[in-house]
Amino acid sequence: MFALLKQIMRAAFAVACLSGMASPLAAQSRMEIARAPLASEIGAREVSFLARDLETDTDYVLEGSDLTRRHAPWSTFKIPNLLIALESGVAGSLESPYIWDRSRRPAQGFWPPAWRQDQTLGTAFQRSAVWVFRDIAGEVGTGRYRQRLGEWGYGNASIPDGSDDFWLGDTLQISVSEQVAFLERFFAGTLGLSVSTTDALISVSRSGTFGPATLHGKTGSGPVIRGDMGGPFEGWYTGFVLRPDAEPVVFSLYTRADSYAGLESFRQDFAIQLLQTADLLQLN
Repeated sequence: MFALLKQIMRAAFAVACLSGMASPLAAQSRMEIARAPLASEIGAREVSFLARDLETDTDYVLEGSDLTRRHAPWSTFKIPNLLIALESGVAGSLESPYIWDRSRRPAQGFWPPAWRQDQTLGTAFQRSAVWVFRDIAGEVGTGRYRQRLGEWGYGNASIPDGSDDFWLGDTLQISVSEQVAFLERFFAGTLGLSVSTTDALISVSRSGTFGPATLHGKTGSGPVIRGDMGGPFEGWYTGFVLRPDAEPVVFSLYTRADSYAGLESFRQDFAIQLLQTADLLQLN
């Protein structure tokens, strides 16, 4: 794995330096995925999708996608949040424990049972347990977040003073192309991460196996109008595909639907379908 990362680092480092960390990197070629054959699956949803094959330096874009409009990252922010927690020493490893304090973090009605218990950093990532990452945010602090996210070119890197939920429909915003560029920098080795931190994200984000390839990713979602859990929702599935004989594919899907139910399974399922349509992921 890390021989692969070193190869990518040599190829991409010069590009990252020339382009500037705040600007999304662009691939050399672009292929469009036709929307019309997928109309029945998309329905009334808004969907934007970008996948970048780092082997061929090709972008695959769903026709009609808006790749530059920014949105709240919601729980896809757990990707950089986990990296920052580990690199800053706020968390020692994926096994670092977090005890649920019911008085300080009372359960909300929408919390699933998996959140209403003690966690490790790893289970909190996989279960998307927001309260753990709010605790982490309090320890990391606004200054370190602003510095890291600014250096990494992560969206607008806008964080209010003292906030511990700035990624949940608040000031932090990121576009589809910026999500993909961030993951490209992760594999380019330009984020300044340790080997153990890189290993941790690859391990904890694994979502499935497709032939010899492994799918890694993180979902995220929240109400378009903050606090309106019965109204329209927006959501993400952002991640990467690791292949044994080729460089990774990095991708991000953004969607908006009339309700949470309209995107809960759709975001990951449709991202997989688009990756398969582009021949970037095998059919199982």
